[in-house]
Amino acid sequence: MKSPITGKEMSLTRSNSSLTFRKEKFDYLSHSYICETSGEKFTSSKLDELNLVQVHNQYRDKYNLPFPPEIRSIRSRYKLSASKMSEILGLGVNSYRNYENEEVPSVSNGRLIQLADDPKKFRDMVRLCDTLSQKEKVSILERLDKIIYNSENNSFFLKMENYLLGSRLPDAISGYVRPDLTKLTEIVKFYSERLSPWKTVLNKLLFYTDFLAYRDNCFSMTGARYRAIKMGPVPNNYDSIYEYMHNSGEILMEDVSFSKSVSGYQFKKAADKYFNSGIFSKEEIQILELVSSKFEGMTTNEVIDFSHQEKAWTDNQEERKFIDYNYAFEITQI
Repeated sequence: MKSPITGKEMSLTRSNSSLTFRKEKFDYLSHSYICETSGEKFTSSKLDELNLVQVHNQYRDKYNLPFPPEIRSIRSRYKLSASKMSEILGLGVNSYRNYENEEVPSVSNGRLIQLADDPKKFRDMVRLCDTLSQKEKVSILERLDKIIYNSENNSFFLKMENYLLGSRLPDAISGYVRPDLTKLTEIVKFYSERLSPWKTVLNKLLFYTDFLAYRDNCFSMTGARYRAIKMGPVPNNYDSIYEYMHNSGEILMEDVSFSKSVSGYQFKKAADKYFNSGIFSKEEIQILELVSSKFEGMTTNEVIDFSHQEKAWTDNQEERKFIDYNYAFEITQI
């Protein structure tokens, strides 16, 4: 961004700040541009949003309110328009649309939306809605019955997802996103097709993918939680995660021997399994491309040394702690 005073490019700066939201004070990392000549600070609409979302995320976390991706995914699951969803919930259509687009709902409205995430409870809401025509009710109820049936038959996957990635509500350790095993699997496919990485390298690819996404918009890409261990940042429970992906046939994990006592796992594309770009946004694809190009050709030791330069690792590695996604704002290597 160029300075409106000098016309020269300004540097991005970050500083600790606080903001009062709904009569409560929250600390956050303020982003702004600084004019080196005048010392004045300026922001853009994107930086203003980045600053505000940090505060909103903390408020949602404190009161266990649903996050925008969750709200959008609930409606998408039921294949309803925003106006029809708001009608069933008894909310104003403009209010509901705003909730999908970052506005923080009241605690009562947030709880209502969370109840709607359960298709059985949402089925009751549809039955109680007196503004739907009988034809609309029948159509929606039939759709919900199929969803409930499929959910009950896919309970193993849901339990496995919770076991592998954790079942806690979105928080600062998940990048304020509900863990998504399907999306994580597709990202592993992407890097397996592009780079055929070794396991240690793949762990760093995933770390940078999620943390760069958070740096851009205050939400991680997969909701995975990361720990700092001796070899660098890694997804929590990564061995079990990769084993599940391999056993399900989504990826190919080859055990390669270098000598009688040394071996390693290399990830490759599984036959007839291709990366599904359709579940990712344009911005997310750009992050995947960026990380792929950055690490292409690097050795495992180079990747480890690379990740050891990050404060996210140096501050947490002694105690093998979970890494707070706010460290994304301090990533220096990419």
